[in-house]
Amino acid sequence: MREVLPLVLLLLFFSCKETEKESAENSNTELVQEDEQSLSFFTNPLLDSGADPWTIYHEGNFYYIKSGGNAITLLRTEDITDLRNAESKVIWRAPETGDHSRNIWAPEIHNINGHWYIYVAADDGDNRNHRMFVIDNSSPDPFKGDFEVKSKLKTDKNDNWAIDGSIFEHQNQLYFIWSGWENPKADGGEETQNIYIAKMSNPYTISSDRVLISTPELDWERNWHYPGVWKPDAPVYVNEGPQMLARGDKVHIVYSASGCWTPYYALGLLTMNKTDDPMKKSSWVKSKEPIFQQSKEKSVFGTGHNSFFKSPDGTEDWILYHANDTPVDGCGNKRSPRAQKISWSSDNMPVLGEPIETSEKLVKPSGL
Repeated sequence: MREVLPLVLLLLFFSCKETEKESAENSNTELVQEDEQSLSFFTNPLLDSGADPWTIYHEGNFYYIKSGGNAITLLRTEDITDLRNAESKVIWRAPETGDHSRNIWAPEIHNINGHWYIYVAADDGDNRNHRMFVIDNSSPDPFKGDFEVKSKLKTDKNDNWAIDGSIFEHQNQLYFIWSGWENPKADGGEETQNIYIAKMSNPYTISSDRVLISTPELDWERNWHYPGVWKPDAPVYVNEGPQMLARGDKVHIVYSASGCWTPYYALGLLTMNKTDDPMKKSSWVKSKEPIFQQSKEKSVFGTGHNSFFKSPDGTEDWILYHANDTPVDGCGNKRSPRAQKISWSSDNMPVLGEPIETSEKLVKPSGL
């Protein structure tokens, strides 16, 4: 009997330990489930269609702007990942004729000194006449008041071709960056789109000569045809869609390169120290490889023409970009807007990672 009793006690001890272990595991599982329930998720794309996505966060709302049907539409929502249910309004329509009556491309909306400014490319129906225009609304609420053309931006002394304009402030100076031609393109000739920068005296006036800061010179920037999609009559080399992104001691310009009609459309990077002069080409260092590009494994192609935004609580940086689901979708209305969080290296360089497949659940921006 004395030999049996210790054995019984030992079995009871291990049985209690096993019960405690199971209880702890169940408790941890419940905590994980509670954490997941407290988070909200979304999947890309944010809309079925929409090229050149741009958003701004202002006083508790995201404002997302897009063009289509010779008009500009503004969407307003507290949750950028819920664009499908956003408030929507056509805020500007192109005139029937004139130099900004057709081909309304890539609008951006900015709030500067209480005014709402839209920067948009337009022409008279001939792409060679594409220029940048500024549309202004002084109402505190962009869904009220009237948006009217304030100026046509003369980006250089010859008033050359210009698209994809964006404005930013650095060291109390306004700058305009855009994609343009060095000279008017001859019919049937090669076309090269460069990135230029100029100073502005106010949000609707360029006040300096332009300075070229990037041209498509690297192999990955010069993809201009792909089997099964539209092919230009002559080579078209592209740098376009410049966007400023600053952090710490660095100022970056993220831009799109290669033809948007190819799956190779990708993002490149120009970087300068914040104490350097943006108006000197030597201030900018170009990345040798794209910083964001297609993923065949995840069926994401033509990743480009992006903007950046912060989460509502200001703790996260996000990229908003368009992409296609197949390599032959081209530059049409199959391009759709997608968002994902980005990170930073210890030396203030942006780390964009890889595009995320549309089936993957993502945690919504912090602060929503």
